[in-house]
Amino acid sequence: MDSIHLALLISVPASGILGILIAIYLYYYIKQKDSGTRKMKEVAAAIEEGANAYLKREYMVLAVFVGIMAVILSYLLGTTGGTLGYLIGGAYVLGSLCSAIAGWFGMHVAVKANVKSANAAKKGLNKAFPVAFYGGAVMGLSIVGLALFGTSVLYYIFEDLNIVLSFSFGASATALFAKAGGGIYTKTADIGADLVGKVEAGIPEDDPRNPAVVADNVGDNVGDVAGMGSDLIDSYIAAILAAMVLGAAVSSTYGGIAITLPLIIAAIGMLASVTGLYFVKVGKRGNPGAALNRGTFATTGIFVVLSYLLFYFLGLNMNILYATISGLVAGVVIGITTDFFTSIDRKPVMMTAEAAKTGSATTILSGFSYGIISIIPPIIGISIAMIVSWHFAGVYGVSMAAVGMLSIVGMIISSDAYGPIVDNSRGIAEQAGLSKKVIAITDKLDAAGNTSKAITKGFAIGAAALTVLSLFAAYGELVGIESIDMMNPYVMVGVFIGAMMPPVLSAMLILSVSKNAFVMIEEVRRQFREIPGLLKGKKGVKPDYARCVDIATKGSIKELILPGVLSIVAPIIVGLVLGKYALGGFLGGSIITGIIFALFMANSGGTWDNAKKYIEEGHLGGKGSDAHKAAVVGDTVGDPFKDTAGPSLNTMITVMSLSASVFAPLVLMYALV
Repeated sequence: MDSIHLALLISVPASGILGILIAIYLYYYIKQKDSGTRKMKEVAAAIEEGANAYLKREYMVLAVFVGIMAVILSYLLGTTGGTLGYLIGGAYVLGSLCSAIAGWFGMHVAVKANVKSANAAKKGLNKAFPVAFYGGAVMGLSIVGLALFGTSVLYYIFEDLNIVLSFSFGASATALFAKAGGGIYTKTADIGADLVGKVEAGIPEDDPRNPAVVADNVGDNVGDVAGMGSDLIDSYIAAILAAMVLGAAVSSTYGGIAITLPLIIAAIGMLASVTGLYFVKVGKRGNPGAALNRGTFATTGIFVVLSYLLFYFLGLNMNILYATISGLVAGVVIGITTDFFTSIDRKPVMMTAEAAKTGSATTILSGFSYGIISIIPPIIGISIAMIVSWHFAGVYGVSMAAVGMLSIVGMIISSDAYGPIVDNSRGIAEQAGLSKKVIAITDKLDAAGNTSKAITKGFAIGAAALTVLSLFAAYGELVGIESIDMMNPYVMVGVFIGAMMPPVLSAMLILSVSKNAFVMIEEVRRQFREIPGLLKGKKGVKPDYARCVDIATKGSIKELILPGVLSIVAPIIVGLVLGKYALGGFLGGSIITGIIFALFMANSGGTWDNAKKYIEEGHLGGKGSDAHKAAVVGDTVGDPFKDTAGPSLNTMITVMSLSASVFAPLVLMYALV
């Protein structure tokens, strides 16, 4: 290994440490900000207490599952490829731990930043925005830092891709549980708060009289912060791993650097994300959404320049660079498309709001249809990225396109986590009785947050698409499949079973939300009915917030296990019963329906959500009108679409692909066909 290559390899864990250190610095920057009045601190403390209680219960359950899986992996796969069992199991535990730490740290900062951002809004938009954004940046940089450091150190120490594969599997499996559980929690609370509070009682969204309002605020953190953080770290690690596996297969063509190049590119992405933070600024009357977009575009440009310089001065094959950039371009296209279909000032949202004038049914039909139409541009973008990257560097090019798309994930997560932080800020401002001027500022911050969350969900789904395609190719490399014959009945059966999995998981998650929301709705109604003076806002009368938090927590923990276990076990069963070719078909089928369902549900939900907010701004009758009530119903249908089932699907297909690769040695040895 030459000195330049060695220096580049050392820079990867170093860049991971840099990201973690900057995240810690930003954490202390936020911590020193004032949390405001006693009432604001009380509300924030209740949110933080509920979020910590949920994560504590969830992680206790996951610890048992991770321990069992580590033993299984160590026993069943310990002798494959000469890798010691405890190393396989240990890497799985480490990956799970990284995913859990990333989720917890991000949520911990978010529940600090929300109240501090609300208090800063008293001094203006330009004071509140950086507190919220840097709160999100703590999560973005810490996640990428942990992923880079963990993946690179494991590979440098052992130089064994089986160990890195197990690390990625641990991160992805934990991410699926976190996303599914957090999604069930947040939508259980949100639906209960909206349907009883807004529609039945006619009170504002974050009114302190609503018993579910604290649970709703907690849900923003455990679902959109902790869950999404774990979700993107799993795609990030999986994309790097798949490219490394395929890099080993093409090292005779591109040289030994093909294996470690994904890590080096990811390190460049970290540097670009750190630099991009300086471009996210907003003036006193500025546009928060434009500031977030400016940061993304600046990060993209910096990454492209730095990558070009790397390839140019090292004399690397430029075709690999072009393949990498094609993935990044596809990510930007998906983000722009998502913005069009979910932004509050675009035609799909306005037309869906217009449909609300004639009732809930037409609202649902309109948002549903726009969600389906919205899949066209991303699918075309992903397809073009695939063909272009394949043209430049074959299957290795496709894997590098996935790495390219995820290279700026530090900035993407920062913008995403900003969303729930400002959502909570708005809630705290209203519950604490701050002035209308302050609430108006938090509303403006929140509107940009809704769009940023929708864009990030689209980006995450697109990234997962290219990642699982890379993992699909990596699986073929591991089991020795060059092509799959679709006329083979075993392959077709595998395709059908795989295509069935995403709809089935979606149904399980949505039914879980529905079942738990029913309990939540009845509890909110009970409190309004049985606590004298609560609905009238009588002084000194408070709802039982803790009871609603407990309902959401217990329900989500109970429901998250089965979907996660099914995602891990189903590929193994298909492989053992029907063989490696059928398992390849299974993965192909799950990828196609998984991406389509994820895009459709995420964008439909975003459209319904902002259609409701469009009416709440005063259009079409405003709050309390029949159109508003219909739009709220549409939004509650969209809630589990966009925040539970949709985002969980990209994690699910990643987990299934990794499960197939991790257990490939067992399939090769013991398959019945």
